[in-house]
Amino acid sequence: MKKAAIFSKNPSDVNQVYNSDHQTQLAKITNLYPHIINLENISFHLEQLRDLEVIFSTWGMFKLADEVLSQLPELKAVFYAAGSVRNFASNLLEQNIQVFSAWRANAIPVAEFSLGQILLANKGYFRNFRDCATPTGRVSTPFRGRGNFGATVAILGLGAVGSHLFKLLQPFRLNIIVFDPFLPDDKARSLGVQKVSLTSAFQQADVVTNHLASNSETHHMLNKHLFNSMKDNAVFINTGRGATVVEMDLISVLEERPTLTALLDVTFPEPPELTSPFYSMENVILTSHIAGSMNDELARMADYIIHEFLRWEQEEPLQNQVTLDMLTTLG
Repeated sequence: MKKAAIFSKNPSDVNQVYNSDHQTQLAKITNLYPHIINLENISFHLEQLRDLEVIFSTWGMFKLADEVLSQLPELKAVFYAAGSVRNFASNLLEQNIQVFSAWRANAIPVAEFSLGQILLANKGYFRNFRDCATPTGRVSTPFRGRGNFGATVAILGLGAVGSHLFKLLQPFRLNIIVFDPFLPDDKARSLGVQKVSLTSAFQQADVVTNHLASNSETHHMLNKHLFNSMKDNAVFINTGRGATVVEMDLISVLEERPTLTALLDVTFPEPPELTSPFYSMENVILTSHIAGSMNDELARMADYIIHEFLRWEQEEPLQNQVTLDMLTTLG
């Protein structure tokens, strides 16, 4: 059996994702080191880990310095039961240590959350809810959306989340358009995706849903010009990354155009600063980054990563491997 260990800055993160059944399974399928390795104890345990072959982790995985990696000569793979690996993966991959992530598992609840918001947005739910908050508003003429039949939805970014959302939207009679600077035209055609420019996405859509990865190319990509080009009564959803948005531009447009609505599950910084106008704006709904895996959904990430380990061990086709080229697109 492979010599394995669990690495994490915080043991509580491990226990949230790898429940007791998962940890029992790991102990059966690997020679599992009896201690969770963190930044404080790693130097003490390194000598006992010289034959370590596999690391399991989740949120709280820390970057292993090159001098640490030099003392783990047998390390072959890191299995990460969460999404983005950008904070720790680059030097591992450069040294031919394989990295696997449960990014596809984490994409599922985000896509489901976005689906729910899109369908409600096209019905006008979020403005209707505001209008009906008072007796006067309820008995007058509360806002109603156009409905979902024939509405245009723009997906920004066709990575793991955007791709799954695209599939979830198929049963509905929607016009789905996609902006993705990393999606080749031939692949878009093979997927049946209607690819448009970023400008067209904002101009045409009744709902714009952001799933762009956060990198140097997308930083502050979504600006005042784009938000100001949105249709009246349109809705902007952000479950992607707050840093892709020029938030003062978004605030300015929302103040000038109260018919627009923003549903923000992510911001930058997160949470917003205490003085942020987001807290008091009627046409902004803030949630606390709840789109991703949480509570019972966390177990799915551990399931994905344990199954990937078994495929890797048996030299079967892999499904969740991360490469250096992918670091810019996984967020």
